[in-house]
Amino acid sequence: MSFSAVNTIWVLLGAALVFFMQAGFAMCEAGFTRAKNTGNILMKNLMDFCIGTPLYWLFGFGIMFGAGTALFGWIDPFIMKDYSHILPAGVPLWAFAIFQTVFCATSATIVSGAMAERTRFSAYCLYSAAISLFIYPVSGHWIWGGGFLAAMGFHDFAGSTAVHMVGGVCALIGAKILGPRIGKYDSEGKPRAILGHNLSIAALGVFILWFCWFGFNGASTVGMDSDSLIASASLVFFNTNLAAALATLAAMLFTWIRYGKPDVSMTFNAALAGLVGITAGCDAVSPFGAAVIGILCGLAVILAVSFFDRIAKIDDPVGAISVHGVCGALGTVLTGFFATGSTTMKGLLYGGGFTFLGVQCLGVVCIALWTALVISLVFLLIRATIGLRADAADEVMGLDRSEHGLPSAYAGYAFLPEEAPLAMDLAPVPAPVAPARPVQVQSSANTDAASPVFTRVQIVCRPSSLEALKSAMNRIGITGMTVTNVMGYGMQKGRPEYYRGTPVETTLLPKVQVDIVVSSIPVRQVIDTARAVLHTGHIGDGKIFVYDVENVVRVRTGEEGFDALQGE
Repeated sequence: MSFSAVNTIWVLLGAALVFFMQAGFAMCEAGFTRAKNTGNILMKNLMDFCIGTPLYWLFGFGIMFGAGTALFGWIDPFIMKDYSHILPAGVPLWAFAIFQTVFCATSATIVSGAMAERTRFSAYCLYSAAISLFIYPVSGHWIWGGGFLAAMGFHDFAGSTAVHMVGGVCALIGAKILGPRIGKYDSEGKPRAILGHNLSIAALGVFILWFCWFGFNGASTVGMDSDSLIASASLVFFNTNLAAALATLAAMLFTWIRYGKPDVSMTFNAALAGLVGITAGCDAVSPFGAAVIGILCGLAVILAVSFFDRIAKIDDPVGAISVHGVCGALGTVLTGFFATGSTTMKGLLYGGGFTFLGVQCLGVVCIALWTALVISLVFLLIRATIGLRADAADEVMGLDRSEHGLPSAYAGYAFLPEEAPLAMDLAPVPAPVAPARPVQVQSSANTDAASPVFTRVQIVCRPSSLEALKSAMNRIGITGMTVTNVMGYGMQKGRPEYYRGTPVETTLLPKVQVDIVVSSIPVRQVIDTARAVLHTGHIGDGKIFVYDVENVVRVRTGEEGFDALQGE
């Protein structure tokens, strides 16, 4: 067999890009979850690739591409047999093998996000191994390895079903068996929003994945040495980008209308949903078909996230089930409507009838059933032996510390403490009780009736009002103040907001707290001036608190009372 340098380079470049998707998944999952689990998330995304690579070399590749039966390839440790029947023209075996290895790792890593923040690391390693060892290879054989679905004409160009839906179904079963995170649902079963800690990192992950998807889909032509392959790759690139962009626009507009504001994290999810949806038919549909597929996936992912969160009560921190499972299946089925190819692969809307559409639907159902059955057995076996879920105390503390002994993945940074979960089944820990001490009343430092009166005026207001307040205070002679950034809410419990379609029940709004101690300037003048500057008539204008101050001491000079408040 003679090799083609162009085809080989194209496949190896695609393999490198698909490998780099691991970084994108790691960033997305870390950003959409809490800081206390970041190291655990990154470790999982590293290890599923490192576990899957040798297992796919030992058994997975042979099961997937061996010329066995319509259901199973063959057992071929170390890839020693002849695969000339399946190799693309001009591509060496090992180039094709590494290209397929990185696809296998992508399917395994999808599960991590849906089961994040509460899964034992040892359990993750085991079920990730099971996916790479036989779940993905068997279903891949049916689609790409000469199995019965391939013989029927099932079309999944780059893996909407073979890769993404397999990962999404595993994520669905795992998240259901695992149960929701502590505090995700209140006593009435209503979901609580648990915010991700770093949208910047999540956004970087989305852009990395979008970029790498050109290799994921484009390099699946496995060749560039003919006019037809060049034209096909060009169409694949265009359709991939178009579907992602329109899915993103559709989600932004839909969340804007539905929640009053465009939802950031859901819009990023929609970009991935569009990429997943177009992966099955990116070579077989026109740009018009890609646009429709993108729009439908962008809308479907929002509805799916809401369904799993509110109705099914399945906690998916990053939306992996909706993005990969739902949109992977949807994109594969929609290929049966919009394919413009040959007679045997022509969509329903292009005169192909129901045959091709039926094959697409059958393939989705078969792969979903196989994956759900086997992964359920794997999860139940793990739960019955080493345990699937982390202990409640470890989950609250964070898996970084409990699973890896990592105090923080962000050394040197301080984070606001998260609100206590509504429901925690933790055993009370006895603590020593200090003996009560009687209250001792001490005399005031300013007992002299002639001593000046000091008053502390504490003003809590919007950050945007700070400069105007400072200027107004300077105009009436206030030359010193202490300003602190704080967060809080009043009787209205903050302003109602939504995160991933779920109301954030208690919104700690950013405020500034301005502390002023006055003596010679009338307190009423300070209050009236502050009110005049801060008043808008809307909720959130702020509050003013007034306290008596016993004494003031200047540390540098030792001056006390009125003199301590004066300048040099």
